[in-house]
Amino acid sequence: MATKARQKPLCAVRIRSGQDESDLLHHDALRLAALPKPSPLAKKYQGHRRTVREALTSALPPAPRKKPPPRSSRLDPFKPVIDQILWTDLDAPRKQRHTVRRIFKRLVAEREMEGISYSAVANYVVCRKPQIMAEAGRGSPPEVPIDQVHQPGVEAEVNFGDVWINLAGTMA
Repeated sequence: MATKARQKPLCAVRIRSGQDESDLLHHDALRLAALPKPSPLAKKYQGHRRTVREALTSALPPAPRKKPPPRSSRLDPFKPVIDQILWTDLDAPRKQRHTVRRIFKRLVAEREMEGISYSAVANYVVCRKPQIMAEAGRGSPPEVPIDQVHQPGVEAEVNFGDVWINLAGTMA
């Protein structure tokens, strides 16, 4: 069983001594003619012809995409203030705690917050409030089902009441 010799990528072909550019271009043209056409492969893999052509001519896999650094939020300067409000609400009676609407209005009035939507503040408060409760040790423990195992004959259920039965022809 004959195996095909592995072809070098176009970028790896170097000009040797005594070889001019026309020979190199001719060699590259022959190599490109031997490659499969990119259009059917592009349809098959749902990509662009240019991307398929680059993949066919390159011996190296594509470099992994870099993740962009996390963007800073407009809400970032106000997060410590919101956290402080939520921490002070832990000691306040239930009816005197801040609602999301009240926190938003305080930030606008006291801290001159502009350009930040109510929903951004609400999303942060909804996520952060349980975390603060857990940090303070006041969060409700997660509800975990407890399996009950009943061994046969160990426990019995008894109901009291008046019952009449017919026992050997007599009512008892």
